[in-house]
Parts: sequence; C-alpha cells; structure tokens
Amino acid sequence: MARLYANENFPLPVVEALHGVGHEVITTADVGQSGKRIADDEVLHCAIARRLAILTLNRRDFIRLHRTVSEHTGIVVCTFDPDFIAFATRVHEAVSAYATLDGQLVRVNRPAT
Repeated sequence: MARLYANENFPLPVVEALHGVGHEVITTADVGQSGKRIADDEVLHCAIARRLAILTLNRRDFIRLHRTVSEHTGIVVCTFDPDFIAFATRVHEAVSAYATLDGQLVRVNRPAT
C-alpha cells in the first residue's frame, strides 16, 4: 500500500476512505502544518523527508515541481470530485498500479460527465 502526504486542501473524507483500504495517509494537520501557508516546494521536501508521496489537488504547481525536482517520493495530482468514495477508489487504483511511487507523477482525473 502507498504512503501518502495529503496537502492542506485535500478532502478529509477521501483520506479516511484511503485509510480504510490500507493506505497510510498523513495530513498537514497530522504534522502540525495546517493553516501555515507553507510553500509548495517546502511541502514536497517535507514529504520527501518522511518518504511519503504527495497527494494534492494543486495540479499546476506540483506538476511544475515534478519537472524541476528530479528525485522525489512521488506526486499524485487529482481533480476534485464531490463523490468522495469514487474519488478515493480512483486514487487507490492509480497508486496501486505502481510498485513504487518514487519519481512518479500520477494523474487522477474525475471522469467526464
């Protein structure tokens, strides 16, 4: 199962559903970083130091970081979906497709309606 670091704006119901299927998901609240407006590159380095892949809705900035930080522990960028169970299922399926998330940019998109 994946070890993930959900940044501040990531929906808690999705985090809880991912816990339910066996993923380790640490949130910014878990490490005392909520509400501190920490820069994205610092969030990435915090995840790297903890050997966690980033789980985020901030697609643009973290895709840019993937291109500039060559060695990271994975970045999972998602589009928001209010159907949290379906959202968690897509994240679970996407990250489970990799033996390791190291260096990977994983895109989890909401299906077209």
